[in-house]
Amino acid sequence: MKAGAGLSTLADPRAAAEEAASRAVSGLGDARPDLAVVFASTHHRDGAGDVLDAVHRVAAPAGLIGCVAEAVLGGSHEVEAQPGVAVWLGTFEGQVETFDMTFLPVDSGGAFAGWRFEPDQAARSLHLLVCDPFTFPVDLLLRHLNDDVPGAVVVGGMAGGAGEPGGTVLFHDRSVVTEGAVGARLTGVAEVRTIVSQGCRPFGDAHVVTRAEGNVVFELGGRPPLERLRAAVGSLGRADQELVANGIQLGRVIDEYKAEHGQGDFLIRTVVGVDPGNGAMAVGDRVEVGETVRFHVRDAATADEELRSLLERSVETLGGPPAGALLFTCNGRGTRMFPTQDHDAGLAYQVLRGAPLAGFFCAGELGPVGGRNFLHGFTASLAIFAARD
Repeated sequence: MKAGAGLSTLADPRAAAEEAASRAVSGLGDARPDLAVVFASTHHRDGAGDVLDAVHRVAAPAGLIGCVAEAVLGGSHEVEAQPGVAVWLGTFEGQVETFDMTFLPVDSGGAFAGWRFEPDQAARSLHLLVCDPFTFPVDLLLRHLNDDVPGAVVVGGMAGGAGEPGGTVLFHDRSVVTEGAVGARLTGVAEVRTIVSQGCRPFGDAHVVTRAEGNVVFELGGRPPLERLRAAVGSLGRADQELVANGIQLGRVIDEYKAEHGQGDFLIRTVVGVDPGNGAMAVGDRVEVGETVRFHVRDAATADEELRSLLERSVETLGGPPAGALLFTCNGRGTRMFPTQDHDAGLAYQVLRGAPLAGFFCAGELGPVGGRNFLHGFTASLAIFAARD
C-alpha cells in the first residue's frame, strides 16, 4: 500500500486543489491512485466543482470521496478559520469501491438506498463514510450493521459547517452530492488499524442502571443519579471539580464480562440534563436497565494522553511501517480544546513517523469501540494503513 497527502491554503479553490493534489501525487511515484479522499473548507463551498475537477485532472484517481467541512487538516497541520484543501491518495492491493447512499423516509420508518453492505465481505472490509447530518441518520445504519452485518467496520465523520439543511456538500467520484452519504469499501486491505480516542477519564464508582426509560436514567444502584453524582464529585480535588462544572459525561461499559473497567472500556455519552426534583439524569443516548455506567470528565491533558497511547499501540501492532492515515476529529477539539494549534494532526503525524495524513473537523465522528460501530462526539477517529515490510 502506498499513500500521499497534500495540503493547500490558497484562496482560489481550483488552485488550492491543484496544489494539494500535486503534493499528494508526489508520494505515489508512478502508481495511479485507487482512491482519493478530498476535504475542502467552507471557504471553497461555492467552488466545490472546481475542487473536484482539479483533483481529477492532477491525480486521475479511480474513485473519490470527500466533503466540504468546517476545517481541514493535512500532514502535521490543522487549518482552522481559513481556506484549506486537503487531498489524500492511496493505492491498495485489495478492491476499492466508492458509493453514495440516501435515506428514504416512509410511514414505517425508512430505508437506506444506493448501496448494500454485503455480510460476506464485511469481515474483510473497511468502510470509509462521510455523511450529511441533516438527511442521513447514520446512527440507524450503524445499529443495523452492529446487529445484522457482524464484522463490518466503519470509520468517518459527519460533514459540518453547513448550518442548515441543503448546505452540505459531499464528493463522490466526479459528482457533487448535497444529501445522504458517500463512502468507500476497501476489501482485502493488507493491514489497517482503527482508533477512537474519546479523551475522557472516569471518576467515582461504577453503578448498575436499575431504572431507566429511553435516554433518562432514574436510578443508579437503587439511588437517584444526581445523588450518585454529588457523592462522586465530592471525592474530587478542586481542579477536577472545575472540569465537572464544564460538563459531565456518562460512560457505558462496552464489555460487561470484563472483570475490571478503566479508561477506554466505556462508550462516552454526554449528560444533557438533570432534574433537581427527582434526581433523574438525561443522557445523549438510550440507556438500558442492567448495564454498568460510570461518570467521566473530559479535559485536554487526558485527550492528549489517550490519543498518544492509542497511536503508539497501533504502531506497535501494525504488520509493517505506517503507510498513511485518515483522521476524523471533532470540531470541538482543535484550538477549542487544546492550548496549542495542530494538536491531533501534529501528534498523529509524529507518532506515525510522518506517514501521509489528511482529514477534517467533523460534526460527529464514526468509529468502532469494543467491536461495534458508533457515532461519537469530541473524539478523534483514525484509520491507519500499513505498508508491507
